Amino acid sequence: MWLNVLEGLTIPFIGTVLGSACVFFMKRELGRTIQRALTGFAGGVMVAASIWSLLIPAMELSENMGKLAFLPSFIGFWIGILFLLLLDRVIPHLHLNAEKAEGPKSKAKKTTMMLLAVTLHNIPEGMAVGVVFAGLLSESAEITAGGALALALGIAIQNFPEGAIISMPLRAEGKTKNKAFMNGALSGAVEPVGALLTILFAGLLVPVMPYLLSFSAGAMIYVVVEELIPEMSEGEHSNVGVVMFALGFTVMMALDVALG
Repeated sequence: MWLNVLEGLTIPFIGTVLGSACVFFMKRELGRTIQRALTGFAGGVMVAASIWSLLIPAMELSENMGKLAFLPSFIGFWIGILFLLLLDRVIPHLHLNAEKAEGPKSKAKKTTMMLLAVTLHNIPEGMAVGVVFAGLLSESAEITAGGALALALGIAIQNFPEGAIISMPLRAEGKTKNKAFMNGALSGAVEPVGALLTILFAGLLVPVMPYLLSFSAGAMIYVVVEELIPEMSEGEHSNVGVVMFALGFTVMMALDVALG
């Protein structure tokens, strides 16, 4: 079981690494239309994962509460939102195509601020994968191996464009291909580390599993609404982002239902 879990934890990171490797095969920075399309797709995957892989299982785990079965999900979701809001305020970061950094003032380089933004984005994804696999290991949560794999694959799919979106601009700003690739790949390292730490405390997490699942969902939704939707909608032809958002949503939905 542990071998399958470790494999599952590395799948999302592999997605980031493969996306970052685009810097070796593409000569130019990604166009704005492609960036909007990839961002929209990632947002769709994250929203679908939040619903099918996190919120629905959280409510199923609370069925014994009857009409109040929604309460742990409600509370956990809002804690996730507020947690990401706090991180957004205390960590200096720069979103893609933005000119002004967010968070406290910092003298860090633009590339460093961009990496911090992606790392901030990846925290809830790593926690989501960790919580789901922790539930699988505990065998007391209604989480199947297929459902856990579906979430890992979904996160990996949306990590691929993220890796490309971070490594290509770094290359365009003058970094070598190797450095751009390494920075892009390392931006996703927080996911398996966070997931593994979550799993190590699996036994302690079982009683609050509904809260943790919905916490991860709230954190992911915060990232989608605060970052991805604005990025996919900026400028002209924003319908590309909307269509790709719908595609990402349906791909993740199909994965979860088919594998779960």
